[in-house]
Amino acid sequence: MPRGVPKNGFRMTKNRASSIIEELVESRFTINERFGFVSDMVTMLAKGDQASVVVTGPGGLGKSHTVYQTLINDGFKDVTTLDNFKPGDVLGKKTFVIVKGYSTAKGLYRTLYENRNGVIVFDDCDSVLKDPVSLNLLKGALDSYSKRIISYKADIRDDDLPNVFEFKGRVIFISNLPSQAMDQAVISRSMAVDLSMNTQQKVDRMRYLIEQSDFMPEYSMAFKTDAIELIGSLANRVKDMSLRTLIQVTKIRKSSDSNWKNLAEYAICG
Repeated sequence: MPRGVPKNGFRMTKNRASSIIEELVESRFTINERFGFVSDMVTMLAKGDQASVVVTGPGGLGKSHTVYQTLINDGFKDVTTLDNFKPGDVLGKKTFVIVKGYSTAKGLYRTLYENRNGVIVFDDCDSVLKDPVSLNLLKGALDSYSKRIISYKADIRDDDLPNVFEFKGRVIFISNLPSQAMDQAVISRSMAVDLSMNTQQKVDRMRYLIEQSDFMPEYSMAFKTDAIELIGSLANRVKDMSLRTLIQVTKIRKSSDSNWKNLAEYAICG
């Protein structure tokens, strides 16, 4: 008898079916494969084949860095601070801006308008996903129609903001919220990847990262390896398992004497 079908012949509940599917997905793809999916989805978006990508999961393990580095590798220019632009330059399709923190609906409308041809990365800016007006603006930006028209009919006193415009850009959401807590209208319009991790998967992710040449290149591989081995042995006691933990222990390993393990254990476990 197939898994999940009780002996009495009745079908499993919908919740149980969803739980089994989640277990299968979890066992099928490792955390590093899922980070690879983030890069693949962002590249699709960069090519114009996708209007929106949603990346969810715990903070401090490289979501933002993966998105940022993928856009840079795909030839995009970061114009968040305009440091890479000269006066008079026009923001084009190969640019991206990072929006962090809080945004009002009107602030969101301005961001969408000013970056209507490029990529907007909302990084831990969950306020735009909670405000009803902001959500309606985003739905217009993420629609699958050939023309995505966004309008803001409230009084706009800024002369440079129109009441309506066509949005040709793309949007990436990075959130520490679980995917279930995200607005489903946004999820349904996007490609989404959930990077939720248990403790062992966090350690596995760190083991992968220390092998990358751009991760703490100023520290020897020996120091980073010693650090991750200690973290792995203390995994169930670590107060806040994140890249900050690995960075902290690596620095302790380099700077301290033979007592470094005790100092590191106290620092990360209390």
